[in-house]
Amino acid sequence: MLLKKINFYFKNTHTDPSGLAVFRILFGLLMLFSLIRFWYKGWIESLYINPTLNFKYYGFEWVESLGSYTYLLFIICAIASLFVALGFKYKFSIIIFFLSFTYIELIDKTTYLNHYYFVSVLSLLMCFLPANKFFSLDNYLDGTSCQKIPKWTVDSIKLLICIVYFYAGLAKINSDWLLKAMPLAIWLPSKYDIPLIGQTFMQLKWVHYLMSWGGMIYDLAIPFLLLNKKTRPFAFIMVIIFHLLTKILFPIGMFPYIMIFSALIFFDSGLQKKILKKISSFLRLFKKNPRKHINIKSVSFIRLHLSPISKIALICFFLFQLLFPFRYVFYPGELFWNEEGYRFSWRVMLVEKKGATDFKITDSISKKYFYVNNRDFLTAFQEKQMSFQPDFILEYAHFLGNHFKGQGHQNIQVFADSYVGLNGRLSQRFIDPKVNLFTKKESFKHKKWVIPLNDEIKGF
Repeated sequence: MLLKKINFYFKNTHTDPSGLAVFRILFGLLMLFSLIRFWYKGWIESLYINPTLNFKYYGFEWVESLGSYTYLLFIICAIASLFVALGFKYKFSIIIFFLSFTYIELIDKTTYLNHYYFVSVLSLLMCFLPANKFFSLDNYLDGTSCQKIPKWTVDSIKLLICIVYFYAGLAKINSDWLLKAMPLAIWLPSKYDIPLIGQTFMQLKWVHYLMSWGGMIYDLAIPFLLLNKKTRPFAFIMVIIFHLLTKILFPIGMFPYIMIFSALIFFDSGLQKKILKKISSFLRLFKKNPRKHINIKSVSFIRLHLSPISKIALICFFLFQLLFPFRYVFYPGELFWNEEGYRFSWRVMLVEKKGATDFKITDSISKKYFYVNNRDFLTAFQEKQMSFQPDFILEYAHFLGNHFKGQGHQNIQVFADSYVGLNGRLSQRFIDPKVNLFTKKESFKHKKWVIPLNDEIKGF
């Protein structure tokens, strides 16, 4: 019975294509602006070209920096994002965008941010959506325009957005966030320079708790408020206020704008058509009425109708999004401390960690040793991220071991002297100083050489 309902949903439910068209345009333009912004600020050189070492994601060690050609990669990605917005050679353009953008993010995990991951996941999903079948250069040049598209194509984007919000809300149900207002109680007082509210409200403890609890309630409730037609206008106003406030308070790049414009996908076609009409009159590029209007049923279009394999792939895609964030339950210890299963789980701005990690290179025979100056190999940003993340520390230990082995040193051992503070707690030793990290290999197994946190954080 369930399979029949699912099959009926995929085959027989349709919707207006305007929402998907608006989403495609705004997504492409936002990505184009983001890439230009990245270039303008000089981050391509400082984050991807200058570093001696690029920290790799496990399983993606083969992704290398392209050196100066990284600029070319950004150009390709930017052109692809523009073509996506225009709906020109859409299928090819969105695939190129997904591959180039994801490659950029895989070059160095030091730059990991949840919204970068969101863009990669979303662009992968968009590779399978008919976002160019209405109000695009593709359908303009072809002289055709679909008046209906399968409803799942729009609902899939809504579902992904709901997952991001709801899982972010679940992650905030923890004792540090709700009972200690951490880490907002650390961050907000530092915003004293914000006009009017910086030196007053941002210093008040009750404000820290209000924003902590408010953030949790917002993330959990906003998907349902957006899905409900009656509460949708109110929800959208809340989306704007919430994300503009986070933009003012925290340096989180384009993420607030991405989430604000993404929320438009929840509205009915009336609003979408008004937006397209404004764009059309501004560009004066699309005719008011396309040369031909064809119903989806009359189109020989395998990409609109999911094959059984495509249905399975789509279901697996969302099962992965639903289950992967919970992989942390298979690891002992505190998630915020050892970070095993932390990334790719929509845990947004939940921790404030500061660390100091030094490395000792020892000859196992003579027992002679020396300490490494991390700035000889790492940028300041890399050193900061490395100092409190176990997989970074392990990878860097292997880099150092191989580096000094290449210089002729023998019988190399690499030890870490590491102290980390989490969410206002006093620093404690992070890595077992007696463990030779040069003998440890990265894997999905629990890192037993990380010393457990001497406290407990309760929650999801």
